[in-house]
Amino acid sequence: MKLSLMLTAGALALTFLSSANAEDLTSIKIATEGVYPPFNYVDVGKLTGFDVDIANALCEKAKLKCEVVTQEWDGMIPGLVAHKYDAIVASMNITDERKKKIDFTAKYYDTPAKFMAPKEAKVTDISPAALKGKAIGVQGSTTQQNFLEAKYKDSTIKTYSTVDDASADLAAGRIDLVLSDKVLLDAWLKKSSDGSCCELVGGDLRDPLFGAGKGVGVRKDDPELRDKLDAALKEILSDGTYKTINAKYFPFSIY
Repeated sequence: MKLSLMLTAGALALTFLSSANAEDLTSIKIATEGVYPPFNYVDVGKLTGFDVDIANALCEKAKLKCEVVTQEWDGMIPGLVAHKYDAIVASMNITDERKKKIDFTAKYYDTPAKFMAPKEAKVTDISPAALKGKAIGVQGSTTQQNFLEAKYKDSTIKTYSTVDDASADLAAGRIDLVLSDKVLLDAWLKKSSDGSCCELVGGDLRDPLFGAGKGVGVRKDDPELRDKLDAALKEILSDGTYKTINAKYFPFSIY
C-alpha cells in the first residue's frame, strides 16, 4: 500500500512538473533596455520601439503570451542567466564572446556603427591615427566599446550607462566624439534638443567585432524557445509583418 502511494505521488509530481514546463513555454518574459530610441524606449509610461514591436510580433506568431520588461544594459545577460526573464530583445549584437554565455536566434536586424562629432570640429578623418588623443564616448559593455579598445588604443575611451548620456556630454563639449549605432545616433540628432550641435562623420563602420547582426538572446539550456522564436522570425519576414514594423520606424530596410 505504501509503495503504491509513493508511486502515485511520484507520478503526480512528474505530471505537475511537465505541466509547469509546458506552461512556461506558453508564457515568457522578455527584457529590453527602454532607453534606446527608436529601438526601445518609454513613451507616456509605455514601452515601445522597434525592438518591442518585433518582440510582440514574434510572440504572436509563436503563440506565446509575453511580458516585456526593462533591464539596465550591464545586467542584461546576467539577468537572463539568472532566470529573471526568458529572452532578450534589446538590439544585442550576436558575438562569439556573448555566445559563450547565451544562445541567439538568427539576426533580426543589422545596422553599422558610426562616429558623431560637433559640427564645428569638421571631422573628416576617423582613422585611429587621426583620433589619437581624442576623448571618445561610448556606452559601456557594448561591441562599440570593444571595437574602440581594440582599434583606438591612443584615444581616451570614456564609457557611459547610456548612449544619450554620452551624446549629452558631446553636446556639452566634455568629449570629442561618440561612437554608437548609426540609426540610433541619427535619431538623436533629429529628435534631441541638443541635436543641432553635431553630425555623423566618416564612413559606416562594419567589423567582425560588431558581431553578426542583432539577435534575440535566450539561455543555452532553452533550445525549444530559441527554435520557436526562429520559426516566428522566418514567418514575420515572409508574411510582410517585419516590413510593416520596419516602415513604422525607418524609411529604409534595416534587415
